Amino acid sequence: MKKLLALVVVLVIVSALTYGMVAPTQAQDEEPIRIGTSLSLTGFLSATAIIHQITGQAFVDNLNENGGLLGRPVEWIVLDDESSPDNAAALYERLITEDEVDLLIGPYGTGNITAAMGVAERYGYVFPHHTASLVYAYTYEYHFPSWSVGVNTHITTNNILYDALDSTGTPPQTIAFVVNEFPGTQFLAFGHESVDPGGAVLMAEERGYEVVLVTEFPTVQPDFGPIAAEVRDADPDFLWMGALGVDGPNLIEAMAALDYTPPGMFFMWPAPGPLLNAGEAAEGSMSVTLFEEQDPFLSYPQADVMVELFNERAEEAGLPYTKVETQSAASWAAWQILIQGVEGAGSLDQEEIGNWLLENGASTVQGELTFNPDENNYGPDLDKIKQIQDGEWVVVWPEEFSDGNEVRYSPDR
Repeated sequence: MKKLLALVVVLVIVSALTYGMVAPTQAQDEEPIRIGTSLSLTGFLSATAIIHQITGQAFVDNLNENGGLLGRPVEWIVLDDESSPDNAAALYERLITEDEVDLLIGPYGTGNITAAMGVAERYGYVFPHHTASLVYAYTYEYHFPSWSVGVNTHITTNNILYDALDSTGTPPQTIAFVVNEFPGTQFLAFGHESVDPGGAVLMAEERGYEVVLVTEFPTVQPDFGPIAAEVRDADPDFLWMGALGVDGPNLIEAMAALDYTPPGMFFMWPAPGPLLNAGEAAEGSMSVTLFEEQDPFLSYPQADVMVELFNERAEEAGLPYTKVETQSAASWAAWQILIQGVEGAGSLDQEEIGNWLLENGASTVQGELTFNPDENNYGPDLDKIKQIQDGEWVVVWPEEFSDGNEVRYSPDR
């Protein structure tokens, strides 16, 4: 009888482990797999980088709670690059040569990612990353972007925005451009000589808009007052701002001090909370997104897990916006790419992981991603347009992703 009881207990435990009733413990008994990254925990990118820190830690904790990776726990090593590409390059060199990490995942921001990718390529490391936009520059075979914006994002992303404005039936006639000197926003605004002509300014002119202002500002801008005055004097129907972090709300505040707000505004990559909380003047502001907490995005792989964990941890951290949006989703998707590559290859060998991803792609919270070296591993442009409506971010374009929300714009605002 005792032998029979013991056998039943063993069968129950095996069944529970197999079907998820009991968390596996093997991962706790093995040497950890060490994954290295840098993030902009300080500096001008920190308002957005904290989203990636929270997302990454939530992903790793969830991974470990469900058995780890290849039966081993995962340890995530995060170093502060202080929003500096030079620092990012040095830190990835350290992660590889001194810390001897098993795997890498990219930092936040185009400049930092570009610098770190060069180090990863030199040592042959697979390099998933989540927010780089200099698509023309990334020829490394084993870089894997979750920021799926296509190899001609300087054309396709701007077309998505302009199509959204056309859908209103009353598109703007005049447009102003205020562009951060960050490499990614420069590319989206002006294109690059090495690729097909494009960029927001040229494409606006081709669409028949009258460009009434083009002005640039450094990545750290202490006073937006003079720029606000330039915009007011140009008095555009629509403002296109190549903005990062809190650039957008800072300009909105400076324009409000002049008792001025353009009828419509677009901000490229803002920290979502500060812009949303910029008050009535920010109502109707637009941006790009790859994920929002609405259908059909909530049906994508692991979307429910990501939303639950991020909401909880963002609230604990006191973030001004605790919902999942494009930054956190891109971060989660980059982790999905890395983990699926390792599990698919069944190995920590960089070449085997890279080749598996090139052949199979990845299923992510942003949809199915494919990687074609002939297009620098960028799949189709999956960008959508979101807008602040009644104090909430909602997707408004393309229609099939809008969940019934329509683009709001009127030149008479």
